[in-house]
Amino acid sequence: MHTALSRPGLLVAAPQSGSGKTLVTLALLRWARRRGLLVAPAKAGPDYIDPAFHAAAAGRASVNLDPYAMRPVLIHALAEVAGRPLVVEGMMGLFDGAADGTGSAADLAPMLGLPVLLVVDCAKQSQSVAALVRGFRDHRPGLPFCGLVLNRVGSARHEALLRTALEPLGPSILAVLPRREALVLPERHLGLVQAGETAGLETFLERAADWFGEGADVAAFETLLAAVPARENPALAPTRLPPLGARIAVARDEAFAFAYPHLLDGWHAAGASLSVFSPLADEGPDPSSDAVFLPGGYPELHASRIAAAEGFRTGMTAARDRGAAIYGECGGYMVLGDRLEAADGVSHSMLGFLPLATSFKVRRLHLGYRRLRSRPSGPWSGPLVGHEFHYATIIEEGAGERLFDATDALGDDLGALGLRRGRVSGSFAHVIDLA
Repeated sequence: MHTALSRPGLLVAAPQSGSGKTLVTLALLRWARRRGLLVAPAKAGPDYIDPAFHAAAAGRASVNLDPYAMRPVLIHALAEVAGRPLVVEGMMGLFDGAADGTGSAADLAPMLGLPVLLVVDCAKQSQSVAALVRGFRDHRPGLPFCGLVLNRVGSARHEALLRTALEPLGPSILAVLPRREALVLPERHLGLVQAGETAGLETFLERAADWFGEGADVAAFETLLAAVPARENPALAPTRLPPLGARIAVARDEAFAFAYPHLLDGWHAAGASLSVFSPLADEGPDPSSDAVFLPGGYPELHASRIAAAEGFRTGMTAARDRGAAIYGECGGYMVLGDRLEAADGVSHSMLGFLPLATSFKVRRLHLGYRRLRSRPSGPWSGPLVGHEFHYATIIEEGAGERLFDATDALGDDLGALGLRRGRVSGSFAHVIDLA
């Protein structure tokens, strides 16, 4: 396989979802941490859940690097700020991206100068692995690979069959990992249960690191993750999404956990001060804030607590009445509405700032990148790129100014998206970067 390498680090990818790349990434991160290898975790594409697990495994915050939704200058700047070898977890299959065929992990790897570590689920194959690996190796000529992880290997005999089949192709087999039924993380409708809610996570990560270390080529991974030399001329900071205000209160708890670090860091770098508050703890935003951000998350799982949080409601009403800019994304948008119908059909009163009623009982998947054109008087001007991923549906929508005009990745018109009333606005799209 091609072995070109222009910077330390690697991108963990797989032929398809469910191959074990998240587990391998977490195991590698914790293993590297235990050995004193300083690495920086990252996630390809639009994902909030996996980066929190990366941070738990690596002891360092993880960043999103999205080759479809982010400008290359932003991706390179985020990689430079990391200042360490990158361990990037890919999304879906190696060549899967936006609907127009761009934005895959295979696009991100050469952009960053990282080789691909291909995780192959061998549980239900032996000699056929050669055809699969040959196809991924040759599908895009010039794409650099550093080697393979053979995952879910059943026995020494199984390993021998796999190695014999792969030998004529010449790939480096960097790890052979046996089946471990106990190494499974719990899931819910949008992916894994959040890291902060996962019981026994530290024990899980330690066991995963043991599993990885027993089957890995230690010397090869130490070479791939060698220290990054200091750069004399770091990349210039790119223009980022302007902050919502000078003093921004950000909701943060298990119901409002989906905020991209690069957005918050960009607002801070632009001079804004950020404070956090927990609606689930019945907290309102800092009274001195001139802007409030309600990120996405899982309000549908905590709807009764949010509805009963009088301190949160009072604080948000005060922020609105003093003219603060209030912006909600996805779950935060639902909370800005009049009511939220939970999965059991029970309707819960929300803030009532926007003429909107949403339902998690009436479910439909909304998924994909969004090209957004801001309408006047919204929180931003100009074109943006975002992503939508939720199962909630709108069951009632009253009069209000629209926030965005939207198209999907194929350029198909999706019509108007989101609502605005005064200085309160929101939509189901998570904004990622300027277009």
